Amino acid sequence: MGGTPMMSRNLRHFRVFLAVVQDRSASGAAQRCGVSQSAVTQALNKLDREAGGGLFQRTRKGAFLTERGRLFDARIRRAMDRLDKALAEVSPRLTLTATSTQLRALIAVSEAQNFALAARALGVASPSVHRAITQIEREAARPLFERTSFGMLATRPCRRLTQAARLAFAEFDQAETDLAEFDGRDAGRIVIGALPLSRSVVLPEAMARFHALRPGQRVTIFDGPYDEMLAGLRRGDIDVIIGALRDPLPVDDVVQEPLFPDHLAFLSGPEHPLAGASDIPLEMLARHGWVVPRKGAPTRAQFDALFRGSGLPPPDSIVECGSILLMRELLNRSDLLGCISAHQAEAEVSRGLVARLDIAIRSPERAIGLTYRADWVPATAQRLLLDLIRQAAQAITPPSPSSPAASNRFRKLGMWSVCLPAGAVTPSLASDENCRDTVSNVSARKSAICSRVICR
Repeated sequence: MGGTPMMSRNLRHFRVFLAVVQDRSASGAAQRCGVSQSAVTQALNKLDREAGGGLFQRTRKGAFLTERGRLFDARIRRAMDRLDKALAEVSPRLTLTATSTQLRALIAVSEAQNFALAARALGVASPSVHRAITQIEREAARPLFERTSFGMLATRPCRRLTQAARLAFAEFDQAETDLAEFDGRDAGRIVIGALPLSRSVVLPEAMARFHALRPGQRVTIFDGPYDEMLAGLRRGDIDVIIGALRDPLPVDDVVQEPLFPDHLAFLSGPEHPLAGASDIPLEMLARHGWVVPRKGAPTRAQFDALFRGSGLPPPDSIVECGSILLMRELLNRSDLLGCISAHQAEAEVSRGLVARLDIAIRSPERAIGLTYRADWVPATAQRLLLDLIRQAAQAITPPSPSSPAASNRFRKLGMWSVCLPAGAVTPSLASDENCRDTVSNVSARKSAICSRVICR
């Protein structure tokens, strides 16, 4: 989730807040943080205003978190724990001196590798970015970038700090969203990375139901290559990816949650000589040209493995394309064959726009599901959308495998236990203690607000 920040992102104020939680008093927090008691009071008053209400209840026995304060504490603690660990690895002093402005400059320069481009991305003057980087490097007593003729290259400690800062800022966004939910408002946005199959099978149904329940909630849907979306997910720019799961896991800081099985469909134009033929051997298919997804996609890997597993080289006449619409037109205008997800091709096949080939070997299978960060704690709206995606997936009937043996293998599919690491907990609306809205009553409190669902 993201948007215009309501909070000032003052790291010192966040540290004061956490100190008051621990010591239950302003005087104890002042001593712990090395500031005056009046500075603690001013920091808490500002946080109360930005949070939309009191975070502490003051009593004779001390300061105790309100319900609003507990929501705020959970997010800020997660963010600062992650951030302080990374800051301390660079230099312990940075845990006392680093500011949000410096960290935003660090992120921008790491991405742009250039002061001027970083300044443009931040909407500030180039000297401001240069000054922020100089200050944080001085406090760290070490360079964080290597100056080269190609640009500013982040050192390894800088890259780790930049990643931690990105995720900490994402957690600050989540804190604002949680507080808005507490006050009965929609805030921020949900960002979904949609791989090809999800755009036509699961996501439309889930999004339609979500919009009916939360018409004011902003949702942004990105499509693009998997590697780019995975990078965005790990940075905190994307909340969840839906589509074909990878086996093995691409990195150890994400979780894959299977939703339903899918397998490949082999297609031709309706007038192709192979349309209507039975038990077409792979040797015959290998002699044709093909339209298949690009290398790196699970469908392409399974396509190539199908031929290699039978002792045949994969076809060398290839048009790389993951769009069923373009594939359909190519198949109808040539003698090319196509390979794509069976679910993705289902509508085209049922309308007679393409023909599904009957091959002499069972079609490979794969799992379709959700990918999210391993330590991600979704906000209420995100949990609701995840549950609606799961419900839409449950309603899907897997296309018939090409043989009874394949059907049995669906039920014994080993990858289902591989995709989700042992002990991982799937985010669920029902398991959230702070969730006050259910699918049945959430729409009652929503007015007819203009929809803001954005597809990019």
